[in-house]
Amino acid sequence: QVRLVESGGGLVQAGGSLKLSCAADGRTFGRYTIMAWFRQAPGNERQLIAGIRWTDTYTYYSDSVKGRFTISKGNSKSTVSLEMNSLNSDDTGVYYCAKGDYGHLGIPTQRTAYNVWGQGTQVTVSS
Repeated sequence: QVRLVESGGGLVQAGGSLKLSCAADGRTFGRYTIMAWFRQAPGNERQLIAGIRWTDTYTYYSDSVKGRFTISKGNSKSTVSLEMNSLNSDDTGVYYCAKGDYGHLGIPTQRTAYNVWGQGTQVTVSS
């Protein structure tokens, strides 16, 4: 069973940057593995903001983060990073790393398509 561990959250001023990392241990990734970042803002549902298909690095971004956030494979094997720039108060929330295996369908946005989750890391953007 794969285990995901996030790091890099914290408090940042509006306009600033943060980088989140997610390290996976356990089994290696398969052909259709997707690694993704979800965000859950206070009072809202958890939503997909970025995903990457491991085999060909095809990526997806939600409209809310497109052009500001970048998802990529990390320097270490089985690590995914999320570079976040031009942060604003709407980016505040708990960020979850997730793993799914439906990459043959593109990058699904539904939570149910992801079967392994990290514990979450808090990102707070102060105005």
